Amino acid sequence: MNREISGLVGVWWREFKVFSRERSRVFSSIISPLMWLFLFGSGMGARYSVDGVSYRDFIYPGILAMTVIFGSVFFGVYIVWDRKIDVFKAVLVAPLSRFSIFAGKVLGGCTDVLLQVSVLFVLSFLFPSASPYGIPLAFLFLFVSAVALVSLGLAIGSLLRSLEGFQLISALIVFPLFFSSGALFPVDRNLPFWLKYLIAINPLSYTVDGVRGALLRIHSHPLWLDFFYVSLFAIFMLLLGSFLFSRMKL
Repeated sequence: MNREISGLVGVWWREFKVFSRERSRVFSSIISPLMWLFLFGSGMGARYSVDGVSYRDFIYPGILAMTVIFGSVFFGVYIVWDRKIDVFKAVLVAPLSRFSIFAGKVLGGCTDVLLQVSVLFVLSFLFPSASPYGIPLAFLFLFVSAVALVSLGLAIGSLLRSLEGFQLISALIVFPLFFSSGALFPVDRNLPFWLKYLIAINPLSYTVDGVRGALLRIHSHPLWLDFFYVSLFAIFMLLLGSFLFSRMKL
């Protein structure tokens, strides 16, 4: 057991070091959400508000969720890359179960993403409607969602061998998940039936609703129900991801 835990921590530390050395990745992961908030949010916010909250403040929780969605799923590209440069073979010769390696990579990916989110939380004072007291609960929602989405990214990476294929498949999954999550628009308005259905079956819509409820007190569902659905999604993706990872061929 101690060997498995030590191995898990070692894999996590390796993923963290890779992230910390890629300064361009760290910089872009912070600048991109800020551009959404201050360019798109301020432009739209000058025209209307939602439930008495400026549009820029309204999409702040959605952009937090966006950071988790994109950063977590695209983390799976490192599986493809490690297999290309044979780093993964060196990891697999260690006397560790594949589940420990998978769990270490999940924690590494979550750490990377949540560090990015933490920077945006530090800037929460720029959004007057966001309550600082809701940050711990919002962080919990985002952490559980990151576990699910990193597992999803690793599952995709386990099935593919080319970087181009991973980028194509992940984009086909990530963009519909993000745009149908309600991150950029209120979900209780006069939406088309098909869009309401997509929002209802999209697990990330409950992440956005939970984070928005924690920070802005604007939510469509009880927060416990949002957290229940997000947790179910995380458990399912952990099981699926670990299964596909264990069957991955080098």
